[in-house]
Amino acid sequence: MNLTRYGWNNHLTGAFREHEAAGRVPVRISLQVKNHYLALTEIGEIAAEPTGRLRYDAVTPQDFPVVGDWAAATILEESAPRAQIHAVFARKSLFCRKEAGKRVVAQPVAANVDIVLIAVALDYDYSPNRIERYLALSRECGASPVVLLTKSDACADSTSKVDDVKMRMPDLPVIAISSVDGTGMDLLHEYLQPGVTCAVLGSSGVGKSTLINRLLGADVLKTREVRLTDSKGRHTTANRQLLVLPSGALVVDTPGMRELQLWDAREGISQTFPDIAELSSECHFPDCRHADEPGCAVLTAMADGLIDPAHLENYRKMSRELDYLSLRQEEGVARLERARWKNISKQAKQMKKM
Repeated sequence: MNLTRYGWNNHLTGAFREHEAAGRVPVRISLQVKNHYLALTEIGEIAAEPTGRLRYDAVTPQDFPVVGDWAAATILEESAPRAQIHAVFARKSLFCRKEAGKRVVAQPVAANVDIVLIAVALDYDYSPNRIERYLALSRECGASPVVLLTKSDACADSTSKVDDVKMRMPDLPVIAISSVDGTGMDLLHEYLQPGVTCAVLGSSGVGKSTLINRLLGADVLKTREVRLTDSKGRHTTANRQLLVLPSGALVVDTPGMRELQLWDAREGISQTFPDIAELSSECHFPDCRHADEPGCAVLTAMADGLIDPAHLENYRKMSRELDYLSLRQEEGVARLERARWKNISKQAKQMKKM
């Protein structure tokens, strides 16, 4: 089994040299279920797990292997071969979101992704605001975004929806597709080149698994009927997984995301709202929030009809979300620091009594 089929290249060969001397082999993570993995190797797809040292050294979730990662491993020949993962190679991209819930931690979704396919269904799921949210995180991680407006067969005005997205987000590739009648598949295949890794992201019920089954040419992924009452599907994919398409491209299928909270996406927001970012330099106040400040160039542009109010409001919402996230992170660091000094003080008092 040739690893070039899974995206192995000369750059990775150079990065692997330091591990080769230790008798390790390169693998690519293809499936993750908590801290258990499957990895693509030269002998096939086998079970894998991080070594105790890797687990011990890991500080954040980003330090653990993620689907799409290249890693150095040792193959253990037992009743069935398995891989022990010693180290993860430096990533060229890492798509992260904030973990759902109250904890302020990152949740890695996929690594070493070249293209993010943002799937939004042309039914009740259609939302330009949601597209901008996915777009900000995609650009933050360094991947190239492509918007897929799915279920075009069920939409009478799919062309106008494509035009709407392109007007609000210029220079963004937008394709209306249908897994039922094949509309737009020829345009999508232009991005699915050999060795290119794509991640399909979107809400539940947008047709990600159905789309990937069509690209695979077989019903490899189980699909379930979408509830007609609210057009929301059950989670057909429980875990992230990397699959090889007949075209030679690789695709990461991900669970449907009920919510997509931002994580460390300042630069991604600037790239997603370039018109607002450019006008911000003309505002009277350097820290202008474009709400009601005097001398705001962005508000002036909106009043002149140059900026869509919904576009600006989504920018404000995402900026406030990042501000709140930063505050929560600072509070967390402060709590840890207070706990550290409290422990030091406690130890000092105990030593005095000795």
